[in-house]
Amino acid sequence: MTRPRNALTIGVALLLLTSLAALTLGLRPIAAGEWLAILREGRGSEAAQIVLGLRLPRVLLGGLVGSALGLAGGVIQLATRNPLGDPGLLGINAGASLALVLGTGLAGLNGPEAAVWLAALGAAGAALAVQALAGARGRGSDPIRLTLAGVAITALCIGIGQAVALADPERFDLVRNWRVGALSGATDVILRSVALPLLVGSLLAFALAPRLDLLALGDDRAASLGVAVRPVRAGALLAVILLAGSAVAAAGPIAFVGLAGPHIARRLGGVGAVTHLPLTAIIGAALVVTADMLGRVATPPAEVPVSIVAGLLGAPILVLLARRRAVVA
Repeated sequence: MTRPRNALTIGVALLLLTSLAALTLGLRPIAAGEWLAILREGRGSEAAQIVLGLRLPRVLLGGLVGSALGLAGGVIQLATRNPLGDPGLLGINAGASLALVLGTGLAGLNGPEAAVWLAALGAAGAALAVQALAGARGRGSDPIRLTLAGVAITALCIGIGQAVALADPERFDLVRNWRVGALSGATDVILRSVALPLLVGSLLAFALAPRLDLLALGDDRAASLGVAVRPVRAGALLAVILLAGSAVAAAGPIAFVGLAGPHIARRLGGVGAVTHLPLTAIIGAALVVTADMLGRVATPPAEVPVSIVAGLLGAPILVLLARRRAVVA
């Protein structure tokens, strides 16, 4: 097998192992003998109800959220040639979260379906604001300017959201899980609500993969090779909005996954966009599933929100990137 195929095999194996661990470990561990009974009898036992009714939907949701964030980060890094590209660092997650807080708390728009559209609108608004702020003097593709603009928009959205929520804590208690980032709740309902936009965003990202590879050569060279630079970047932005907005609607703002996933994928050997983007999605899924599992088993019977654990896992990635002077975009 070629190296990219080996990388995909490693990624899939890692995701399967983390998913199996997440299904097995918890306040009520599942023994090997109980797994055999579950496979034979289905939902007939307590262990089966725990695994199939509670943990499996949560693992599926965590996998979808992680793959969306990882894929969004990979698309951002390729489209902007920014090794620090991430929906969290570029303000997209914070914008989606702010829209959820305002829409559900002030306008009374409740339910997973409304959350998806609110998050998508918030993600789009934040992305456009970052582009406008970083694009002054025609230098919007500069990675440093994009990162600084994203940090500024993130701080603004977080500040507004916290101020509005603190003004009436009881009214905004319903969106507390979204604000801290968690996978608990009616996971089956959320899964149905975010599946379509996640699918559309993923298909769009994969369709753009060959052109994103050419964009990495620079705008002028990509244009000389027949790439319509602006439409490709617009399509990439739409894919990121769908992916990140749906992920935030499902689980709240989870940082670092979109940053760490692409870099881990490159280390495994996924260097071309056609291989890199699927591998990034797989790694992102494994990261979120692992973070959720660790959050469940760290302080039983209480749970640590997945966003906090993901931050603890992802912070060392930022440290390593800061220490490395040369990072391949």
